[in-house]
Amino acid sequence: MSRVLIIDDNEGVCSALGMLLDVHGIETCSANDPKAGLNRLAKGNIDLVIQDMNFTADTTSGEEGVELYYRLRKIDPDLPIILLTAWTHLETAVELVREGASDYLAKPWDDVKLITTVHNLLELREATQLAKENDSERRTQQNKLAQSYDLCGLVYASRAMHELVSVATRIARSEVPVLITGANGAGKEKLAHIVQANSACADGPFITVNAGALPQDLIESELFGAEAGAYTGAGNARTGRFEAADGGTLFLDEIGNLPLEGQAKLLRVLQSGEFERLGSSKTRRVNVRIVSATNSDLEEAVARGEFREDLLYRLNLIELNVPPLAERPVDILPLAQHFLADKRTLSAAAENALRSYPWPGNVRELQNCLKRAALLTTDPIIDVADLALKLETKSTPSVDIDEETINEALGRNGGMVARAARELGLSRQALYRRMDKFGIPK
Repeated sequence: MSRVLIIDDNEGVCSALGMLLDVHGIETCSANDPKAGLNRLAKGNIDLVIQDMNFTADTTSGEEGVELYYRLRKIDPDLPIILLTAWTHLETAVELVREGASDYLAKPWDDVKLITTVHNLLELREATQLAKENDSERRTQQNKLAQSYDLCGLVYASRAMHELVSVATRIARSEVPVLITGANGAGKEKLAHIVQANSACADGPFITVNAGALPQDLIESELFGAEAGAYTGAGNARTGRFEAADGGTLFLDEIGNLPLEGQAKLLRVLQSGEFERLGSSKTRRVNVRIVSATNSDLEEAVARGEFREDLLYRLNLIELNVPPLAERPVDILPLAQHFLADKRTLSAAAENALRSYPWPGNVRELQNCLKRAALLTTDPIIDVADLALKLETKSTPSVDIDEETINEALGRNGGMVARAARELGLSRQALYRRMDKFGIPK
């Protein structure tokens, strides 16, 4: 059963609130002064506090209530706190709500409103505690994953990335081709390195080739090599990318842009494992793990006749899809802090700007943004103006934040909607609308 602590120097108020809450199945305890209230909270097992704003006779400033509020917060930063106010210190209570208090109720209070508020806050407290437990469990799982596998310095906090990396490490030791899909700058090459680092060929070379940038008349020589004199200008024999990657991984980036002629040549070596250098009849065989990546929809490309269906089947025995940064906003600040390398810090306004920006260029754009800000300002604190995001955040449609992200933000902020909204780059009203949409209690 939930327990509410009432802190008020008026015995009548404590009794009235105690009886009201008891009728609605909520257990209470009370204290008549701040010291007693703080001592009771320190003993634990309190889910919500209702506190008065004044405790000394003839005092109406609310300063005692402000001091008590902050001392309660030191004991339990996530504790829901309802302020009992009078008109003489209403502005003080409103200011504390901006600082994270859950709500304020004027004396004499409305019983229905008070009970509704308490029930909602207790439900939210339970939900956020569960979210924090899940978040803690996920961090534990992430730590275990990092201890068991080489994650190549990947920085993330989101569940989506954890699940993706978990799959990548599990399939790494197999020899099947892997297709990594996702938007430009989302981290596809980093994921390819993770596959390589945890594979049976981890000690072998990692050779990258931008398949879409290969000149059409040089595709064969670039991939398979060429003998001296095989074409004009080929004075010496050259090793192709497949030979260079022998015993390791060949990362075919932008595979969706490879011309059809190149696709046919690539298909043969994937099917047989054999190839010949340009200008040679000697068949060569190498042991190469194929990892490819694309930001294109290859199935649509197949339907348009721009990509071979048989090649697609060869490449995507395992597909890993990297979500864009806008779909995993909890990764933004950890990545930002990583890119700053503890040399600079971000102001609260800068953090909000980073969280609310849609990042069409994904992780790469975030990295470039912070590098630029660190170079152009000598101040140890990077402010929103230093990010040079201009007004793009206002003109770009907001990201559709899902239920899981909201619950995680509420959990990290003790159920305080104002703080969670700031973290997510939303107004309180916008966050309330999304909470209503998902049925998350307020």
